Amino acid sequence: MKATDKSYEYWRMRILYTTMFGYIFFYFIRKNLSMAMPLIESDLGISKTQLGLFLTFHGLLYGFSRFANGIIADRVNPRWFMATGLFFCAAANFGFGMSNVVWVMGMFWVVNAWFQGMGFPPCAKSLTHWFAAEERGVKFSIWNTSHSIGAGLVFLLNSGVFLLFHDWRYCFFIPGTIAVLGSIFLFERLRDSPESMGLEPVENYYAKKSGQIIEEPKNENKTEPIREGLGQTLYKYVYSNPAIWIISFANFFVYIVRFSIIDWAPTFLKQAKGIDIIQSGVVSSCYELIGVIGMLCSGFLMDKIFRSQGSKVCFLYMFGCTITMGLFWWTDSSSVWVNALFLAVLGFFIYGPQCLIGVVVANIATKKAAAAANGLTGIFGYMSVIVTGWGVGFIAEKYNWNIVFLCLIGASFTAMILFCFVLNAAAPEQKLKQNNPVE
Repeated sequence: MKATDKSYEYWRMRILYTTMFGYIFFYFIRKNLSMAMPLIESDLGISKTQLGLFLTFHGLLYGFSRFANGIIADRVNPRWFMATGLFFCAAANFGFGMSNVVWVMGMFWVVNAWFQGMGFPPCAKSLTHWFAAEERGVKFSIWNTSHSIGAGLVFLLNSGVFLLFHDWRYCFFIPGTIAVLGSIFLFERLRDSPESMGLEPVENYYAKKSGQIIEEPKNENKTEPIREGLGQTLYKYVYSNPAIWIISFANFFVYIVRFSIIDWAPTFLKQAKGIDIIQSGVVSSCYELIGVIGMLCSGFLMDKIFRSQGSKVCFLYMFGCTITMGLFWWTDSSSVWVNALFLAVLGFFIYGPQCLIGVVVANIATKKAAAAANGLTGIFGYMSVIVTGWGVGFIAEKYNWNIVFLCLIGASFTAMILFCFVLNAAAPEQKLKQNNPVE
């Protein structure tokens, strides 16, 4: 292997693991509130409604922050951008942990939500710049396991914190301290694009590595290309592209299913299935654990079977999710194993699209607007908290869990139908490769 190839592969792997660890650190100071809520409620007398509003406003602002910061992330160095966001999230966690007044705690959690939006966009940009479209399915799916790893580790971390300190405030102080160290790690490890490191664009590197012939672009007039403004870039690659809007709407329904199960599965299992609350928690964990396998399989299918057309994989996964959701609702069983199996299969199917939507829109929008396109899908995804939080609670309380399940089956089916309209969605240059594959 040439020295240049070794250098390229070194940096590619370094970018992949650095962004993964970085995003896990973001999860440490985003999902830590869930375990602390019961103790906050008893210690400070804050109501469930007030705590629920923390979650709702956090989710909504986070969605808009991902979009706004996605626009910025496409234009700046992800190294300092991601590190800065993580540092200020940590600061907001320290402020939350030291507060005793509801509105002050809410203010710090809203600040945390905004800076959390500086986590994913630089990751989307980095992966798009360092990995070619033909290999992004696998790489994005590997990276996407950071969601489940981060969520799982923060529960384990805060369980240990409870045992050691018996104080909910340390659920914010300890993860916050880890996040500060994480911001230093990001600043030391992360880098910008290959070109900033004196390397060729990833498309050229991948083409040579794959044995493809690269044709140098002809420029007979030797004129400099006209640089597009920010507004022109966003309109051309994001706003005017119907496929990105359709996928964004599909993401809204995917997240309705995803968040409804995450937030309400233990309650549903206890109330509707008669399963003990401790067992319900263990059963619910199958959803996240098998979800990791679903992510990895979806990336493999996208790259190796469907030739970078991730929307086709999303359609198949949502078809499986719809069928499984229907069977879960129809099966009247209080067996721990049966319900664990259903939640595991649901996790497998829902986390495939959750993983691939980011890489699909990144490929469509190209490297010029990958983070902004992901930000738009993020707005739609996190708008779902209105439905999954207050909405599901209201329906379950006023009606019953059967109506909730019918709504979730409808959401899953709607996402599946939307993916039908974008089965062949790709960037123009990627469509050309698909129509004229290199033998």
